[in-house]
Amino acid sequence: MINQLFKKKDISTVLAESAKGNGGLRRSLTATNLVALGIGAIVGTGIFVITGQAAASYAGPALTISFLISALGCVMAGLCYAEFAAMIPVAGSVYSYSYTTMGEILAWFIGWILILEYLFACSSVAVGWSGYMVSLLHGWGIDLPQQIAYATFDHTDKGWIWTGSIINFPAVFIVSTVSAFLIGGIKQSAFINNVIVVIKVGVILLFIGFGLSYINVSNWHPYIPENTGEFGEFGWSGILRGAGVVFYAYLGFDALSTAAQEAKNPQKDMPKGILISLLICALLYVSVTAVLTGIVDYRELNVAAPIALAIDRTGEGLAWLSPLIKLGAIAGLSSVILVMMLGQSRIYYAISKDGLLPKIFSKVNSKHGVPNNATVFACIVTGIFAGLFPLHVLSELVSIGTLMAFTIVCISIIVLRKTQPDLKRPFKTPLVPFVPLLGAAICIMQMVALPWSTWARLIGWTIIGFIIYFTYGIKHSKLNNK
Repeated sequence: MINQLFKKKDISTVLAESAKGNGGLRRSLTATNLVALGIGAIVGTGIFVITGQAAASYAGPALTISFLISALGCVMAGLCYAEFAAMIPVAGSVYSYSYTTMGEILAWFIGWILILEYLFACSSVAVGWSGYMVSLLHGWGIDLPQQIAYATFDHTDKGWIWTGSIINFPAVFIVSTVSAFLIGGIKQSAFINNVIVVIKVGVILLFIGFGLSYINVSNWHPYIPENTGEFGEFGWSGILRGAGVVFYAYLGFDALSTAAQEAKNPQKDMPKGILISLLICALLYVSVTAVLTGIVDYRELNVAAPIALAIDRTGEGLAWLSPLIKLGAIAGLSSVILVMMLGQSRIYYAISKDGLLPKIFSKVNSKHGVPNNATVFACIVTGIFAGLFPLHVLSELVSIGTLMAFTIVCISIIVLRKTQPDLKRPFKTPLVPFVPLLGAAICIMQMVALPWSTWARLIGWTIIGFIIYFTYGIKHSKLNNK
């Protein structure tokens, strides 16, 4: 039994299978496509939504420090991801890497955490998209009924409550629309993402450039607000908690690694895509946060569309930019949902291909080279969560899942360097074990700073995952049934 749980996949076998048939997935993505996919996934909710909420609730103007802490952890983890993605260019991201280094039970655990990560990332971004769409429609004189524009449930200090809304319809709508594009094929999806990335980065640069002249430096004082007496509410503990909450903003390069099996030249292009997109986005996040908290007092930023609020506060001066910002945010969040849905469906595909989930999820459409069943299933479950729950509940779960995935990647690099030192590594993480250990330490530090309620939900999710594994996965595992 123990041998079954910790049995590992042979890396040479994985690579041979990938080269032989590629599982029906098509290698269509260039280096430019990969960088755009990374930016498409990273620049989204973190800039357009979470910046305001994290500044208002945790770090104040010092959220810029939170983003730098997260970026440092991401660079360390990104270097480890780059080594794995170049060495094992298959679908599945950390799940596939863990299967070759730590064994089946730990691979299942991280695969289940990745499902949580992508499911709640897609859902939270869809809720953010809904907030901007409702705001844009209101500006055009169109007001959606509250019963179909907000989450059905909310979680407060008093526990779960019913909001009076039936469902967040705009959130469900965008998830369904993006899923339809994904079913059309990876090449088509990548082209749409490229166009959207150009639009949203252009809009963000407009906000930074024109917003600079409207900064009121008094809004930056105190730069680090005094702690309220509670851990995580401002002060340095608030900066740390803010870093943990916004960490999932950098999730994009993890999503990028799930597409390794669809890259034309993964050995060279995956490291480029991961590291270039990460560095560009870290710079954009810090710049936007500085301008945002300079225009609006951080205490007023706990809204669904904080950048739209900042533009409105400038009065007539930037009134022309307001609809562009909202359209850019809507387009930008759409590309995030697209890449996250891509990642989520590929995780289902990879786990199903190993027999740990029903084989229906690993069937690939012969015409478009896409796992249609996995994509449709991802659409259904994401739509349910996006329609029923608010942003703050969804986003906290994404952060802890992302941090755990990054920690495992960093540790796996050290393990694999010891156990299989002679493997061909087209890209090598520098300064091993210093870089992986620092990356893991930063991630663990941010996980510890997250609220207990987030940990409780993670534990509940993990228990459900192990029930599925021991009732289905272990019996159908292809590795253990050879």
